Amino acid sequence: MQNSKASPKQNSKTVNPRDVLTPDALEMLQHINETGSFAAAARLQGLVPSALTYRVRQIEDALDVLLFDRSSRNAKLTPAGSELLKEGTRLLQDIDAMAHRVKRIATGWEPQFTLAVDSIISKSTVMELCEAFFAQFKDGPPPTRVKIRDEALSGTLAALTSGQADIALGVAAESDANPAMTNKPLGAFNFIYAVAPNHPLANMPEPLSDATLQQHRAVAVADSIQRGNGLTFGLLGGQDVFTVPTMDAKLDAQLRGLGAGFLPECIARPYVETGRLVQKSVSRAERVVRVAYAWRSGNAAGQGRALQWWLAQLESATTRAALLHQR
Repeated sequence: MQNSKASPKQNSKTVNPRDVLTPDALEMLQHINETGSFAAAARLQGLVPSALTYRVRQIEDALDVLLFDRSSRNAKLTPAGSELLKEGTRLLQDIDAMAHRVKRIATGWEPQFTLAVDSIISKSTVMELCEAFFAQFKDGPPPTRVKIRDEALSGTLAALTSGQADIALGVAAESDANPAMTNKPLGAFNFIYAVAPNHPLANMPEPLSDATLQQHRAVAVADSIQRGNGLTFGLLGGQDVFTVPTMDAKLDAQLRGLGAGFLPECIARPYVETGRLVQKSVSRAERVVRVAYAWRSGNAAGQGRALQWWLAQLESATTRAALLHQR
């Protein structure tokens, strides 16, 4: 006769790990590990030891693992238990951080704030501003996550107009007027033509004509706009071009003699003074680029607190100058 008696596991209802791996359960496992005793942890939890033991067994059954080695006098985590406790601790911290963020966001902070930063802008100054932003929140993590997008030329404004950024630093001041955007001037860059000392143009008589420049490779920063051809500056028709992603890369290329071109004077001047670059006068008109910062228009009451903070910093003439000239 076949034995019809089922095993206890077959009779028991399968427990979903999600039902037992609650924040309270994870905290209970922390207490057991910290005290080294089920009985001591039960006292901390306000439970009788048998109730606490039952809850631990529920978790073990749901995961089909042993969390504690019961062969020793003290409650000692198994390798599986150690991994669960490590991940559980991280989850508890995430829950606390989430609750903190939700509370702050309810007071007007944006969940995420994105800056589109043109490659001509001082990255060190942007980082100093980020440091000051985070320093406001001494009692916990900031409510707003900050993201920086590296952009160049028309791609800087495009990141803003497409909704991929909340503020754009270094847009062309002459950008077409857009009623949905507000912009204010950051300042102006004077550009100088510079080459490495070993470049053929370094010893040629000045001013250099366009016909002379055209015979030598130019280094240009790529426009980061995703659609369209983007903008180019200072290039001549038919000229060989070495295209790089950022102004820093353009400087590096020109220092190596890989090409020539215009650089912001504030960036090039230290290298000219130390002889690593040679400034050359050219026959074309002096190049001055005016840049601005921009954000989506709207009344102040509708602005998030992160945007308000950044706009307040940019009201400082010292900050604006540092964004352009501090290297």
